Amino acid sequence: MSVSDAAEVLLKDWPKPASKTRVAAIEACLAVFRGEKPPRVARQAFIAAAKDARIFLSEQN
Repeated sequence: MSVSDAAEVLLKDWPKPASKTRVAAIEACLAVFRGEKPPRVARQAFIAAAKDARIFLSEQN
């Protein structure tokens, strides 16, 4: 999954729209798009949001 894919899921399909971890993950994706942060920051934020939303399945490398 790319940062673009993660951002799309966060914006369109997220089960907990008011979640603070979702907002943080969106902000992390935006920071990657702007070149301010490396992609791993968005990945970590996305995983945290997925765990918070109870949709995290497993980490696949």
